[in-house]
Amino acid sequence: MAAAALTIAGCATAARAPTAAPSTDPFVIVLGTAQDGGHPQTGTKPGEAWAPERLRLVASLAIVDPASGERWLIDVTPDVREQLHALDEASPAGGVPGLAGIFLTHAHVGHYAGLIHLGHEVIGAEGVPVHAMPRMREFLSTNGPWDQLVRYRNIEIRPLEDGARVQLNERVAITPFLVPHRDEYSETVGFRIDGPNRSVLFLPDIDKWERWDRRIEDVMAEVDVAYLDGTFYDDGEIPGRDMAEIPHPFIVETMRRFERLPAAERQKIRFLHLNRSNPVQWEGSEARRAVERAGFGVAVRLERLTL
Repeated sequence: MAAAALTIAGCATAARAPTAAPSTDPFVIVLGTAQDGGHPQTGTKPGEAWAPERLRLVASLAIVDPASGERWLIDVTPDVREQLHALDEASPAGGVPGLAGIFLTHAHVGHYAGLIHLGHEVIGAEGVPVHAMPRMREFLSTNGPWDQLVRYRNIEIRPLEDGARVQLNERVAITPFLVPHRDEYSETVGFRIDGPNRSVLFLPDIDKWERWDRRIEDVMAEVDVAYLDGTFYDDGEIPGRDMAEIPHPFIVETMRRFERLPAAERQKIRFLHLNRSNPVQWEGSEARRAVERAGFGVAVRLERLTL
């Protein structure tokens, strides 16, 4: 497997390389790293949390093929306006919204609510393909306001099946896989993205690793980078809430589970979908240092991985 070389936006370099022709290799780009509510969340009192550098957009990934000009979103978040703007700056595309398709993980608000921006009251998109699993398709087709997007043909819902590979073009493919989660309105999936040289795992939501009928270690062994559910750092992180009611693998649990893996396997992991309470999102925090000392990583908005 090819080594996974990440280009992180904002990293300093010792010397500026000569200007080269833009690469035409397909890539993924992180458009957000936060849990569904973003950071700061609605209702956060005035103060340091509102400083611009503390802003964290909701977790989303884009796939880009510069050679064909095609772009796909995985999850369309409440922050999609800013995220599409960032995507346009990273890789401009013609038309509005300039998407060859959207792939949805599940029906929790941070992962699909941005669809409303495609509607009649906003940009009035025309036939944007939205790829979804059976219950998710039913949810969108039979509940307002989402069914209006279908009736007005702002979106065109296309079927996904567990484990069925979707060939996006001759260079890029994506495969959904079911995972256990709080499936009130839809099933939940993660995605594997395959390019000419590298593969990426995107799994922002799962209840607990041991509840899955697959070993996450086996899934990780087949990819070069794994964007994994890092919603909470540890138990008790939200005072007054029973965290068993919002199950996710705590980052400390994931690190314990993977601590005996070779360093090359641990280095694949990039935690994202970070709740506002999660200290790992802040550089210099003790939690962030613990993650990095253990050989893991934390996703950064606008980081890229060439496929």
